[in-house]
Amino acid sequence: MLNENLNKKIDSQLALYATKNLDSKGRAFKETEHSYRTIYQRDRDRIIHSASFRKLEYKTQVFVNHEGDYYRTRLTHTLEVTQIARTIARALNLNEDLVEAIALAHDLGHTPFGHSGEDALAELMKTEGGFNHNLQGLRVVDLLEERYAEFPGLNLSWEVREGIVKHSGAVELYSKLSDFEPDLGQNLETQVVDAADEIAYDNHDLDDGLTSKLLDAGQLKQIELWQDLEESVVKLYPKINEKLKIYQIIKSLINFLVTDIINESKKRIKQFDISCAKKAKEIPEKIISFSPQVLKKRLPLRSFLFKNLYNHYRVVRMSDKAKRFIKEVFNLYEQKPQALPSSIQGHLKTYSTKRVVCDYIAGMTDRYALNEYKKLFEPYEKV
Repeated sequence: MLNENLNKKIDSQLALYATKNLDSKGRAFKETEHSYRTIYQRDRDRIIHSASFRKLEYKTQVFVNHEGDYYRTRLTHTLEVTQIARTIARALNLNEDLVEAIALAHDLGHTPFGHSGEDALAELMKTEGGFNHNLQGLRVVDLLEERYAEFPGLNLSWEVREGIVKHSGAVELYSKLSDFEPDLGQNLETQVVDAADEIAYDNHDLDDGLTSKLLDAGQLKQIELWQDLEESVVKLYPKINEKLKIYQIIKSLINFLVTDIINESKKRIKQFDISCAKKAKEIPEKIISFSPQVLKKRLPLRSFLFKNLYNHYRVVRMSDKAKRFIKEVFNLYEQKPQALPSSIQGHLKTYSTKRVVCDYIAGMTDRYALNEYKKLFEPYEKV
């Protein structure tokens, strides 16, 4: 039973359209809830203390971990998304605790080596339902984490699990999952996490790309949004050096995007008359959104990143190399599952060999995967 006094107090401070603590569908395995933490606060704490969350520190965002200590990892990306998402949620009077839990969990299903790792596993698993990091995140929190005597996984609330599955608006995925209201869309809290994810991507990839010299700040002057923000920064700090100027522009860009999404979302909440949490899920389009003007302004910046960073020859080489690593390790384990660690072999009693191998590889960090490759394929490396 939820602590009703605590939840009533918190729920009374939320907007009508926010997801309420007392409306939670609860957990798959019944538990006595905490006396001074809400269900979503408890979910947050379970996620933070999980092994999968710690592993995000050594999983690629764009740059493989050994490229340098400065660049974002899945963990730092997750923290940036969470910070931005909480800011938006607070401004819109949404359930911050739910937003925080979904944001912290949204990348738990990601593979080593970023999206190239996901692409490799999707290809290798195409005869067994494929691979998607949203669904893998659900497997992680429902089955693969082993921390509690009473139940498998983390036994998170239905709403956080729904947020993991519906993150990124992958309708074709959750439309097949009857447990998560496939006919309804995302609640506003999940939409906030999606928006924060986009903002974080744009800005930290710019920062990492410029720091790595894969991107040239001079090229960005051709983009209207960057140019406008640069002029504002120079006007405010006429003698600023180039390094600080870039930091100030990126800081201004985050503020610009967050402010726009808050203002536009307030308008859309009013426009669609979102009077309760369920009504937001019934609207077929996003309520939490950038304004049409800013969407248009962002396009050249996003196109620039795709052309000059994500398709830079060094990033492409890293991606292709990662795919080869994963495919070779996967094939060896599939052909000879006895080579899997004994703790993993136990899962073969429950799941297919391919699924066990997939779970094992998806849970690896970049450096663990590289070390595993060396152990399996380099003759003088200890196994």
